[in-house]
Amino acid sequence: MAAVDQVIRARLHSDVALVSQVGEYIVNSGGKRLRPALVVLSAQAFGYGGKHHHELAAVVEFIHTATLLHDDVVDDSAMRRGKATASALFGNSASVLVGDFLYSRAFQMMVEVGDMRVMQTLADATNIIAEGEVLQLLNCHDADVDAENYLRVIYCKTAKLFEAAMRLGAILSGANAANEQAVALYGVHLGTAFQLVDDALDYSGDVQEIGKNLGDDLAEGKPTLPLIYAMQHGSAAQSALVRKAIEEGDITLFDDVLKVVQQTGALEYTRQQAQREADTAIASISILPDSPYKKSLVELAEFAATRKY
Repeated sequence: MAAVDQVIRARLHSDVALVSQVGEYIVNSGGKRLRPALVVLSAQAFGYGGKHHHELAAVVEFIHTATLLHDDVVDDSAMRRGKATASALFGNSASVLVGDFLYSRAFQMMVEVGDMRVMQTLADATNIIAEGEVLQLLNCHDADVDAENYLRVIYCKTAKLFEAAMRLGAILSGANAANEQAVALYGVHLGTAFQLVDDALDYSGDVQEIGKNLGDDLAEGKPTLPLIYAMQHGSAAQSALVRKAIEEGDITLFDDVLKVVQQTGALEYTRQQAQREADTAIASISILPDSPYKKSLVELAEFAATRKY
């Protein structure tokens, strides 16, 4: 990962000072680096001996960072990872344009690897992520969104890049189709578990630990699983309250919604679903030989489902 960070810093350089400044600000702002780590772990788990996994890990981080820059503008977010968002600090225009720079830099780097399967995997993932963002936008303030539609957004917006990261390691290593698909499934289920916990933390986390304001999802009118479950299992009055909060994005109702979410067991249910996804992820990589890399992948899945930040 230290080698990956070196690549990230080198490839963030631009002759336009603001590009480097905004890019470095968000890349260095304390992210978990899970997605690039998956590229490295997947490649090493299959015995890869080259250097391209460092480049592609950086590519994955750039794509993820670009989505964050754009997300914070769309969501009008003021805080991420416990710090001011780039949009709050540098303005919306700079955030959008530097996000575009990171996307295009990522594509420059993937072309240099010279593997059509690599380019196809990353191009497909980037396109699906964009679709996921639009789907989420359409779902905002819609209290009729069901769990199936919610999970579709999660797959597109979050799990797809986890899947791509794992697939890249397999492609670089020349793994067979069955093994590539197995680790790709690990990525899907890991990403789903990760996002489920993220959505639960918006109603149960500690602001200092999770690095963002509680209730941000509610303020944006996002119908996440804790709210969907609460509406389905609460009383008529409780369901009506949650519905009103989603439709109006009324943050003043946060404390009341929080009580409903707690009383209906929605948070416990969401974390149980995350644990199921993590268990499925772990089962998916049973095909890998035992190694420190496989062990780390198992530990990452366990962390994703139980984390508090």
